Amino acid sequence: MEYFVQQLINGLTLGSIYGLVAIGYTMVYGIIGMINFAHGDIFMLGGFAALIVFLILTSFFAGIPVALALLVMLIIAMLMTGLWNWVIERVAYRPLRGSFRLAPLITAIGMSIVLSNFIQVAQGPRNKPIPSLVSDVYHLGAVTVSLKQIIIVVVTAVLLSIFWYIVNKTPLGRAQRATEQDRKMAALLGVDVDRTISITFVMGAALAAVAGTMYLMYYGVASFADGFTPGVKAFTAAVLGGIGSLPGAVLGGLLIGLIESLWSAYFTIAYKDVATFAILAFVLIFKPTGILGRPEVEKV
Repeated sequence: MEYFVQQLINGLTLGSIYGLVAIGYTMVYGIIGMINFAHGDIFMLGGFAALIVFLILTSFFAGIPVALALLVMLIIAMLMTGLWNWVIERVAYRPLRGSFRLAPLITAIGMSIVLSNFIQVAQGPRNKPIPSLVSDVYHLGAVTVSLKQIIIVVVTAVLLSIFWYIVNKTPLGRAQRATEQDRKMAALLGVDVDRTISITFVMGAALAAVAGTMYLMYYGVASFADGFTPGVKAFTAAVLGGIGSLPGAVLGGLLIGLIESLWSAYFTIAYKDVATFAILAFVLIFKPTGILGRPEVEKV
C-alpha cells in the first residue's frame, strides 16, 4: 500500500507539470481554435531561461537564498517566454489567422523546429545539469515526500485558481470569452481582438515558463529536446481533459502523470507512453470532447 501511495505522489507531481503546460494549449485553442505545437518548445525555453538565470545568480551572488533564487528564476523565465510567444504570435500566426486552417498548424510545427534547433545551436546538444535546488525530504511512515514535490503541486493549484479567476471574473476574461464565442461580434462591440489574443499567448507562455522551471528544479537537468515529449504529453492531457477547459487541462495532466507513474511501477517502463496514448484513444472513442469538454455548437 505504501508503494502505491508513493507512486500516486510521484504521479501527481509529474501530472502537475503536464497540467501547467496543457493550460497554455487549451487557452490558445479556446480563443482562436488553433493548436500551438510550438508551445512545448516554449516550455523548454522557460527551463533554459531559468537555468541561465540560476547560473548568473550563483556566479555573482554565491550566498543567495534558494527561495529568492527560485523566485527570480520564475519571474525572468516568465518575462522571457512571454516575449518570445508574443513575437511568435505577431510574426508567425497573426498574418495567417484568416487563411485556411492547415496553414497555422504547419507554421506552428515549423516554429517548434526553429526553437528546438535554435537552442541546440545556442546552448549545445548536451544535457545541462544543475545542483539540487531543494533537497528537503519528509518521511510519512514508509512514504517519502520531497519539498520540491510539494512546491510543484501547490504552485499548480495556486496558478489554476488565479487563471480561473482571471478568465471568469475579470474584464480581460470577458474579452477572452467573447473572442472565443465570436471574434467579429466581439470586435464590433469594442473588444480589441488582436490585443486579447496576444495577451492569451503571453499568459500561456508564462505558465509554460513556470512548468519549465519546476521541471528543471525537479529533474535537475535541461536539454534542447525537452520540448517535444513533455509538449506532446501536455497536448494529450489537454485533449483528454477537454480542450478549451482550464480545469480539464489540469485534470488531464494529473491523469497522464498518474498513468505514467503507476504503469512504470507495476509494468514495464518501456510501454508507459503506449499506455498513455492508448487510454487517450479509448476516452476519445467514447467521449470525443474529453472528460470536461463541451460539444461545440455550430452557428448557422
